[in-house]
Amino acid sequence: MEYVFTLKYRLAAEDCDADAIVERLGEAGCDDATIGVGQPGRLALLFTREGASAFEAVTSALKDVKRAVPSAQLAEAGPDFVGLTDVAEMAGVSRQNMRKLMLNNAIDFPPPVHEGSASVWHLTDVLEWLTARGGYEIEIGVADVAKLAKQINLTKEARQIEPRVSRRLGNLVA
Repeated sequence: MEYVFTLKYRLAAEDCDADAIVERLGEAGCDDATIGVGQPGRLALLFTREGASAFEAVTSALKDVKRAVPSAQLAEAGPDFVGLTDVAEMAGVSRQNMRKLMLNNAIDFPPPVHEGSASVWHLTDVLEWLTARGGYEIEIGVADVAKLAKQINLTKEARQIEPRVSRRLGNLVA
């Protein structure tokens, strides 16, 4: 099956030669990715990768990038963090319809990761909610990659938590 996903990285100061990075990525097997190097110190790859599962496709891409650019640090895997417009597009409805669904189902609609003038959700949370309601055609590959991207991002963030603080806060935020 073909999976589409994005991997975004922060680059080390010694790895800022965009042409060399693109060359190394191609040699490492990332020829199935559109590579973005427009922002200094950043690297974004939009993959369309074959795999037996989303896990296989994404982890093989992570390994290929690490082999090509060992100093690169993963900043984000996607699709994960989305606004209502993104979800509406994937669910085949208008943004207005998606907003109406959210407002009319405020009690059981997934809570946003960030709430503000532009709220952001984990895509998998909203896709699972829509699937449970029925009537929405969500591509299995998109749902699988979104679920995995959320887990990758949460794992990456959890590694940054100080163990002492984590233990003290554990029961308070559960």
